Amino acid sequence: MASALQMTPQLEQIHGEIRDTYRALSNGFQKLDKIKDSNRQSKQLEELTGKMRECKRLIKDFDREIKDEETKSSPEVHKQLNDEKQSMIKELNSFVALRKTYMNSLGNKRVELFDEGGVSEPTADDNVRMASSMTNQELIDAGKKTMDETDQAIERTQKVVEQTIEVGTQTAVTLKGQTEQMGRIVNELDTINFSIKKASQLVKEIGRQVATDKCIMLFLFLIVCGVIAIIVVKIVNPNNKDIRDIPGLAPPAPARRLLYLRTPEHFE
Repeated sequence: MASALQMTPQLEQIHGEIRDTYRALSNGFQKLDKIKDSNRQSKQLEELTGKMRECKRLIKDFDREIKDEETKSSPEVHKQLNDEKQSMIKELNSFVALRKTYMNSLGNKRVELFDEGGVSEPTADDNVRMASSMTNQELIDAGKKTMDETDQAIERTQKVVEQTIEVGTQTAVTLKGQTEQMGRIVNELDTINFSIKKASQLVKEIGRQVATDKCIMLFLFLIVCGVIAIIVVKIVNPNNKDIRDIPGLAPPAPARRLLYLRTPEHFE
């Protein structure tokens, strides 16, 4: 099936390494049947476990390359590559099941490398066996590396927390400023509303005063017109007794003589 697949040089290399590892695993389990000593069987199983971990890493690399080439290849080719990946996972799971059988026969605990859909991480038992095969210096270096990674993770987390606090502080300051600005706007609106009401009342008062002034001017105008009419009538017809004399405009009274100046005929 591999020859029929269209793979990039990188995928072909990874695929070839996985197939070589599978052949080594198959040969290793065949040799395991011929080993009678339990210690040698346990050592052989550890070597086979290491090869399985290597297969696990290669399958992950194969899957990563498939995802990178997904946009460059056709859907049919992508599906064939995924099918090949699933086939390799199933084959590796068969080796895991075989290893489990030998581990049970040796009285060791069950160690699962793969879940149903793919490869699982090494268990604590595998880590203990790996640590037992390392020198003191390697253990010290591994411990320092783990501590450095932990410190870096803590530092990154601390930076994220500081950034979050800074953003929260800036947001609080902004909200406070906006709240104060809204308060000032509300106060200004209240002042404007009060000014509008006062202006409306003033306009109404001015309107009433103007109306009153107009009425007074109208009455004055009517009075003046009446006075003028009376004066004109009086001038035109001074003997009209229906119109009372206007003070200052009445004709002069006839001259009166003193009694002692009158003639005797006047008394007869």
